Amino acid sequence: MLWHLRARLSYVLARRLFHWAWLVKQPRGWQWLEGQFARMANLGDVCAQSFYGHILLFRGQGFGAREEGIRLLRLAAQGGDGKAAYQLGRLSLAGDTRQAPDGQEAARWWSLAAAAGHPLASRRLADLYRDGAEGLEVDAERAAYFAAQARQHGL
Repeated sequence: MLWHLRARLSYVLARRLFHWAWLVKQPRGWQWLEGQFARMANLGDVCAQSFYGHILLFRGQGFGAREEGIRLLRLAAQGGDGKAAYQLGRLSLAGDTRQAPDGQEAARWWSLAAAAGHPLASRRLADLYRDGAEGLEVDAERAAYFAAQARQHGL
């Protein structure tokens, strides 16, 4: 119990210190910050999984960091984080060297993000169903539904 409290307090402190550019530029400072993010993500905190997953995906060094970032984003998205689900939809639609672009997978992730209240996911779903994509047929009714949902969110 005390260990979890210590981990949470260290994570909160690390999130605050993350905005101090001089600390992030220091190798030892960055190692400490990254350790706190990783520990909290491994404890199953959805917000920490999303935050650290985004860091590893965009700032991580090496293929392993990218894969770990995607894994953490998947866990966060399955836990209800809209931002992580949105990012997974973008990755699915873009594809990579090991996986072709997949419109159905993108629509699945963006539907989760839209259900979690992510406004841009609704807009991207409307565009996806209006234009179609790899593995996804054009569907005017769904496009209109998600366009209306995006308008409700102010987009």
